[in-house]
Amino acid sequence: MITIKSFCTKAFHHVSCSARASPAHNIHFLQIHPFSSSLKSLKNPANKDPFTVTYLRKSCGFSPEEAISASKRVNFESPERPDSVLAFFQNHEFTKTQISNLIKKFPRLLLSDPNKILLPKFEFLKSKGISAKDVARIVSTSPLALRSLENLIIPSFNFCRNYFQSEEKAVAAVKRCAMLLLLDELTHVTPNIAILREAGVPNDSIMRSLTNQPRPFMMRSNEFRQIVEDVQKIGFDPLKHSFFRAIHVLRAVSKSRWEKKVEVYKKWGWTADEIFVAFKLHPDCMGASEGKINRVMDFVVNQIGWEPSFIARRPVLISLSLEKRIIPRFAIYQVLSSKGIIKTKDIYWTTLQTSEKQFLEKFVICYGEEAPELLKLYKEKLVLAM
Repeated sequence: MITIKSFCTKAFHHVSCSARASPAHNIHFLQIHPFSSSLKSLKNPANKDPFTVTYLRKSCGFSPEEAISASKRVNFESPERPDSVLAFFQNHEFTKTQISNLIKKFPRLLLSDPNKILLPKFEFLKSKGISAKDVARIVSTSPLALRSLENLIIPSFNFCRNYFQSEEKAVAAVKRCAMLLLLDELTHVTPNIAILREAGVPNDSIMRSLTNQPRPFMMRSNEFRQIVEDVQKIGFDPLKHSFFRAIHVLRAVSKSRWEKKVEVYKKWGWTADEIFVAFKLHPDCMGASEGKINRVMDFVVNQIGWEPSFIARRPVLISLSLEKRIIPRFAIYQVLSSKGIIKTKDIYWTTLQTSEKQFLEKFVICYGEEAPELLKLYKEKLVLAM
C-alpha cells in the first residue's frame, strides 16, 4: 500500500526513470534533402543581417531575436524555395499567424519541396473529408502530423478508423486531436490499451481517453504499466474518469516538477495529507504550473479570504481560469454581497461550479433590476482577461 509520506517525498519515482520519448525528437520527419550549394554558411562578418535573418523577419513575421535563433537551424541564400513553401501554405488556407507559428517551430520547413513533401499529406487528409481550414488548423497546432505519410499518418488513421469502427468518427477524433495521427499502434497503443483493460478500465472510457488525451498511449508499455500500477495503489477507481486523469498527470509531470509543486502547496499551508487527498479528488491540481498554483492561492486566500484547507478540499479551484472565471465571478459576487442579495461566501463557491450560461442566468441577468450594472461589469472583467 502506497503511503502518504512516500507519495509526497518520492513523488513517483517512475516519472524520472527516463526521458520521455517525444515525436519532436524525430526532427528528420520532413525528409528534407538540403541543397549542396544554397545552404553554405554565410561567412561575411561585415554582414550583420544575413539573407536568412532578413527573410524570416520580412516574410515570416519573426522578431529579430527569433530570426537570429531560427537562422542557426536553417540557412539559405535565395528566396525561391522558401517563397514556394509560404505560397503553398497560403494557397491551402493557412493564416499568416498559422504560417509564422509553424515556421517558428520547424524552420527547416522552408527548405522542403511542397509538391513532394507536403502536398501528398494534405491530399490524404482532404480525401478523408477534412476541410482545408481544418487541415491548416491540425498542421499548425501539431506540425508533427507532417511526418511520414506511408509509415505513420496512413497507419495511424487506419488504426483510428478500425478502433472507432467508423471513418466518420475517426475523422472527428483527428479534428479534435491531431496527435492521433502519430500513433504507433503495435509498439505502444495496442499494448497500453490492453494494460488499461487489465486494470478494469471500461472500453468507453479508454476510447474517450484515446480521443482526448492520446499522449499516454504513446508511452513505452513498461513505463505505462508502472504508472497504471501506481494509480491503482493510490486508490483511484478505474471506473471513474479521474483514473485516467491521474495517469495523464503522472506521465506529464517530472519528479523535480512534482516536488516543486508539493513545496508550493506546503508554503500555502497544505499538509502532506491534504496534498495526497487533493490529488485523489482532482489529479489536475498537480498538473498546474507552480505559477498558476501561486496565483490562484494568492487570490482565493488573500482576496476572497478562504482558508488554505478550504481549497485543499476543493482542489478543482486550482484548475479554473483565474482571469476568465475566478476574478470576473468574484466581482459579481462582491456587488451582490454589498447589496445584501448574497450573504455568504458559500454562494460564491456555487457560482464557480456553474456553467457560463447558468452563471449568467442565475447570478447576473436575474438581478438586472436590483443591480443593472452587473452585465457590464462582468463583460469588462472578461475583456481584461483577453
